[in-house]
Amino acid sequence: MTVRFGLLGAGRIGKVHAAAIASNPKARLVAVADALEPAARALAQAWGAEVRSLDDIVSAGDIDAVVICTPTDTHADLIERLARAGKAIFCEKPIDLDVARVEACLKVVDKTGAALMVGFNRRFDPHFAAVRQAIDDGRIGAVEMVTITSRDPGAPPPDYVKRSGGIFRDMTIHDFDMARFLLGEEPVSVSAHAAVLVDPEIGRMGDFDSASVILETASGRQCVISNSRRATYGYDQRIEVHGAKGMVAAENQRPVSIEIADGSGYTRPPLHDFFMTRYTEAYANEIAAFVEAVEAGRKPKPDGRDGLRALALAEAALRSVREGKRVDVASVA
Repeated sequence: MTVRFGLLGAGRIGKVHAAAIASNPKARLVAVADALEPAARALAQAWGAEVRSLDDIVSAGDIDAVVICTPTDTHADLIERLARAGKAIFCEKPIDLDVARVEACLKVVDKTGAALMVGFNRRFDPHFAAVRQAIDDGRIGAVEMVTITSRDPGAPPPDYVKRSGGIFRDMTIHDFDMARFLLGEEPVSVSAHAAVLVDPEIGRMGDFDSASVILETASGRQCVISNSRRATYGYDQRIEVHGAKGMVAAENQRPVSIEIADGSGYTRPPLHDFFMTRYTEAYANEIAAFVEAVEAGRKPKPDGRDGLRALALAEAALRSVREGKRVDVASVA
């Protein structure tokens, strides 16, 4: 079976997913839609697809699955339309910026029986997946503490910040999902601190560019997350899991893994410059996992509930910053 795809949104992340679909022998990109027709045309031509309207993709009989890469404030409505149309759905995170709206959307997904996968690509990174496998294999014993470092090379433009939902819903949400992926238990409380240290304009728009978060589970397991919108040395992505019998970690990745030693000391090449190159394999792997789920007729993971739980953690973190106290996740979910 070849899973036939429609793609909504021909921007930066749309291009990443189009390449992942094209690289999969069990998938084919059939059509692309975008509000900017030249962008849709360029992406469609690059991968041998057609340009179609949103309505045509929703109703198309030759499209099995649709990837949603449109602005966040369109995601929930599109998921509901596609679910009612009988399409399998892959949606970039988050489903919406409002917990109640996500809950309403998932009721439609459940009622229609639609397959919905949310784009938490880092679960599919080979290095992070190997960390999870080491935990599952019992190599480090029971998980006790998780440390996640996630820092962008630079701050996003103001127009992006306005629509993003803020650092916790846009950036840290990936780390919240990774924390759940590694802890093995659901976080029940969140303590967060945030500041504007990189770009004053971000602060004027009511957001933050530097944040630290502590998640706690009912048994006392902890996860510490460090975020910054400025890492002058590259895209900083590291995780460490400490357990009762040891520790497992995934270090930063580089386009070229070499080390040079000379009279000035030891040097290594720079890190990847951003997520498009750092997580190339992860994006391909998550599309492959989605294709396999659609082929098998089973529900993909991470699903809408995973998206909801990560968003609830983001909401709890924001409330913690505003109120200056630890927040119970149950109070926002």
